[in-house]
Amino acid sequence: QVQLVESGGGLVQPGGSLRLSCEASTFTFSSYAMSWYRQAPGKERELVAAITSAEGSTNYADSVKGRFTISRDNAKNTVYLQMNSLKPEDTAVYYCNARRGAFRYWGQGTQVTVSS
Repeated sequence: QVQLVESGGGLVQPGGSLRLSCEASTFTFSSYAMSWYRQAPGKERELVAAITSAEGSTNYADSVKGRFTISRDNAKNTVYLQMNSLKPEDTAVYYCNARRGAFRYWGQGTQVTVSS
């Protein structure tokens, strides 16, 4: 069982920045592919960004390309999501996800609200 704890959410004005962190409780963090998802009220959960376990290759939803950056620090068992140029439509609960083979784990989520 892997526990994921997100942090870094909050209220920010449009155009501002936030950095989300997700720390994993596992000794084999580097073997997990990590992702960030988000879910806005009344909408389905959607993939925002992902990073592979090996090469650290990344991919992003079209809506966040050029604004968000996913990265990982395997020594700290942590994945990050740097969010710049935030827009009101980025408002959502952001969830961290860890995947290895058939196993998937979710964090509890952290609220991001973009509003003036």
